[in-house]
Amino acid sequence: MAAITLISEAQAKMGNRFYYLGPQFECRDCKLKGVCMNLEQGSMYEITAVRGQTHDCTFNEDKVRVVEIKKIAQRSVVPKKSAIEGSVITFQEPACWMLDCENYRNCHPYALERGKKYSVVGIEGNAECPIGQDLVVVKLF
Repeated sequence: MAAITLISEAQAKMGNRFYYLGPQFECRDCKLKGVCMNLEQGSMYEITAVRGQTHDCTFNEDKVRVVEIKKIAQRSVVPKKSAIEGSVITFQEPACWMLDCENYRNCHPYALERGKKYSVVGIEGNAECPIGQDLVVVKLF
């Protein structure tokens, strides 16, 4: 069975991906909040189907559309010793802030939470690190 949520009409397109960053304060009294706020905070989702139903949304000041979604794995880097497919790790960002590094976005992903546990569901290979850390690009779920 597909997971269902509401998303702005502008974003409601097959294949679009989004991060759920958590509930909005303005939505606390909405009668549809159970449908919008049923996702896991910090996770990435992909729209797998767009349904015809729309609803008014006070927060978006527009309409939202019913969509089917699936949670997808997020790319990150981990120390090589932690890159074991099927293992559960506690996510920690590497101690580096080199904004021009080609792996910066993998080292500091948008929505993965520091200290939260994730499963390693895929290993993509070594990550070049300009400061010499031994890192591997992985998919976390």
